[in-house]
Amino acid sequence: MITLLVNGQPHQVNAPTDMPLLWVLRDILGMTGTKFGCGIAQCGACTVHVGGEPVRSCLYPVGLIGDKPVTTIEAIGSTPNGHKVQQAWIDHEVPQCGYCQSGQIMSATALLNQIPAPTDAEIDAAMSGNLCRCGTYVRIRAAIHAAAAG
Repeated sequence: MITLLVNGQPHQVNAPTDMPLLWVLRDILGMTGTKFGCGIAQCGACTVHVGGEPVRSCLYPVGLIGDKPVTTIEAIGSTPNGHKVQQAWIDHEVPQCGYCQSGQIMSATALLNQIPAPTDAEIDAAMSGNLCRCGTYVRIRAAIHAAAAG
């Protein structure tokens, strides 16, 4: 049994320590907001926060979490920056297909937690691991600037 603190709630999960966090979240805990994209940590769709840091949950073994809290898209809106990012995403009509958006929002929130007023270059660097097949990168950058200002 592994004890995880996910979105502020403790969970006991019966999973092998090498099981990727993504599958614990989706298949054991039923939190399907975090998406499976590529399975090789290259697209960013599976991004969650572990101990406040963005991680690719598709390859992150649940056994490495220890006592660090996990935050998923289901709870990021209850944080100050997460709420700002989600509102900016709506205001700037960022999503098209929407599949990558949970990972994009998680990465954008982590960026604003570290750099409250990022430059374009800092946004591009922080978001470079999140792919959007619809190509909404200009709106993503505008939304991050708006969230930082708001």
